[in-house]
Amino acid sequence: MKKILILGAGTAGTMMANKLRRSLNKDVWEITIVDKDENHYYQPGFLFIPFGVYQPEEVIRPKKEFIPKGVTFIVDRIEKIEPEQNRVLLANDTVLLYDILVVATGTVPVPEETEGLKGKLWYKDIFDFYTFEGTTRLAKKLETWEGGKLVINLAETLIKCPVAPLEFTFLADAYFTERGMRDKVEISYVTPLSGAFTKPKATAMLSKLLDEKKINVIPDFYLQMVDNQRKMLISYDGKEVPFDLLVSIPVNKGDEVIEASNLGDEDGLNFVPTDKHSLQSKKYENMFVIGDATNVPASKAGSVAHFEAEILTENILSYIIKEPFRAKFDGHSNCFIETGHGKATLIDFNYDTEPLPGKFPFAKVGPMDLLKVTRANHFGKLAFKWVYWHMLLTGKKLPVSTNMSMSGKLVEAD
Repeated sequence: MKKILILGAGTAGTMMANKLRRSLNKDVWEITIVDKDENHYYQPGFLFIPFGVYQPEEVIRPKKEFIPKGVTFIVDRIEKIEPEQNRVLLANDTVLLYDILVVATGTVPVPEETEGLKGKLWYKDIFDFYTFEGTTRLAKKLETWEGGKLVINLAETLIKCPVAPLEFTFLADAYFTERGMRDKVEISYVTPLSGAFTKPKATAMLSKLLDEKKINVIPDFYLQMVDNQRKMLISYDGKEVPFDLLVSIPVNKGDEVIEASNLGDEDGLNFVPTDKHSLQSKKYENMFVIGDATNVPASKAGSVAHFEAEILTENILSYIIKEPFRAKFDGHSNCFIETGHGKATLIDFNYDTEPLPGKFPFAKVGPMDLLKVTRANHFGKLAFKWVYWHMLLTGKKLPVSTNMSMSGKLVEAD
């Protein structure tokens, strides 16, 4: 039997297990997937827990529910990848051999990377919402918080779900408004970016929203340390931002096994050098990388992992029969952006094309509007939870083109 080994049973790894099991002969290919955690978390739901929209139990399910029949699921920590020997070492001393390796080890927040961030105020007046523990603790904090300076800070720009910090900011504005205490809360959005987002058209729209909601934006702020005693953010150039409640988006890094295996890129963030179109490792031809584990210049988001999974399945099948890769990932990403008060906007873009206005996914009927704040977009965001559990993870086809379509988009003439 030939062996495919998938490292990581998060969104990307689970999709690949389902797609490959359906695509490959069970009598020829044995598929194994490894993860250290038995639970699968619907991470887009972490955004809503602090505001009472979702309860914690709604975002957790056992991973084994989504691993297809005929795929071996091992729960253990991955110690080391040894690509020269085509093998992986687990914490319990098990050695797994492979013919093809799929790395889907994801990314995690690492607050320890910033001096003082995980200090005495951690989970008292400083919280994250990118982890299950962080978001549930923050929910309890907000229930009793009486107001003051609320600061949302990005320690770095290379993060999981790049629009989530903005969504949190908009939802916080709505939450405190609906509680009748918005006048007691000063909200600041502190970012290393020079604007609200990385794409010009989306930045213009989002900046206008921030201004309308009287949210103070502090751009070009590169966090050096957090002074717990003075409750102060300090940048590398000496700027200071005071806070009463800090919601931090810490530095994100790839899984520690990438560092232990010396597979990371040169910037030390433990992301695997990956061909941005084929999703093949740049160093090992029988290694493929998907989702947040890659260093491709696309958003680290669930939609990206979904589009990558479609491409990667085709390319692994081509690799097996020794044919050139025909499928090419174009960096396609689409994201709902919650704007508060039961509304949201939507962006759709790729490596070469920034977010544009128009209709999505169908050119004439939508029903979603791009770069426009609507209730339909909000309901689309909420409906995605069902889609995620029942279609996305199980590798079913969605009514969205894998590569970005210009259908329905409005392009301004130069």
